[in-house]
Amino acid sequence: MAAAAGFPGTGKIWMNGTLVDWADAKIHIASHVVHYGSGVFEGARCYETTRGSACFRLDAHLRRLFDSAKIYRMEPQVSFDAVHDAVLETIRANNFKACYIRPIVYRGYNTLGLNPFPCPFDTAILTWEWGAYLGQDALEKGVDVKTSSWSRAAPNTFPTLAKSSANYANSQLIKMEAIADGYSEGIALDAFGNLSEGSGQNLFIVRDNTLYTPPLAASVLPGITRASIITLARDLGFEVREEMLPRELLYIADEAFFVGTAAEITPIKSVDKITIGNGRRGPITEAIQQAFFDVVTARVEDRHGWLEYVYPGEPRSAATTGTPAAAAKK
Repeated sequence: MAAAAGFPGTGKIWMNGTLVDWADAKIHIASHVVHYGSGVFEGARCYETTRGSACFRLDAHLRRLFDSAKIYRMEPQVSFDAVHDAVLETIRANNFKACYIRPIVYRGYNTLGLNPFPCPFDTAILTWEWGAYLGQDALEKGVDVKTSSWSRAAPNTFPTLAKSSANYANSQLIKMEAIADGYSEGIALDAFGNLSEGSGQNLFIVRDNTLYTPPLAASVLPGITRASIITLARDLGFEVREEMLPRELLYIADEAFFVGTAAEITPIKSVDKITIGNGRRGPITEAIQQAFFDVVTARVEDRHGWLEYVYPGEPRSAATTGTPAAAAKK
């Protein structure tokens, strides 16, 4: 598995309405979020497309951010529109053509204790250049994964519909165990032993040309990429079922793959040392992967309105970049 690259340590970060230098983006050690994980965040991407730099489904990601905040009784001091504009401002300030986007709302500095209400709400936006999460080769060759000994949260313990910092303590345990045991990733089961998701990715299984994915009730995050893949798969004529799935369905799957903002569409070549299909990216995974990257790089028409261009003068006209159909053939 490819090692994660460190931050460059330069550029601008948006904090509570102000762009600050990377080195100056600091919070107090007594901030509530440091001690109790009282933050909610998002992960989105800006892609360099054939027509300019475009954020993929930015509004959907920010809606989930505000939904997560509401679940945790947090009221950001900035509006949805202000955060939306700040994301674009931060990308422009860093002059990125493509980047990862991390908005976060967190409880800041005032007092410590399990009652978080006295603490203020702070908002920040980071952007940085980040390639394939599990390595570029993984997009084609796939990854080896294991069923984690750590389960996802049981119902009515942690709200899994919220993308909260606290929930990712569980994800870290899943990820660390997998790496320590020689795998790239882990797949968690829910509290009842059904398939849930990876440490930070949603899961799809292909069996007899039908796609299966665990439902939201299986303690999965309502992934924006997950929803996009369901749409694209149906556009391609595949049946997609959201069902409770037993662990052993993985072992007899024809194909399996992870999806997520960071992971994009990453094939799974083995689970618990049992080969999935032919042990490499399968044809349905490849077709969906191609459809996804065609959309996010503007090689085809943006039929679902998922791209938002960042810089003035973009999107560039097809006349200057070649038609989407022509670009898709390159």
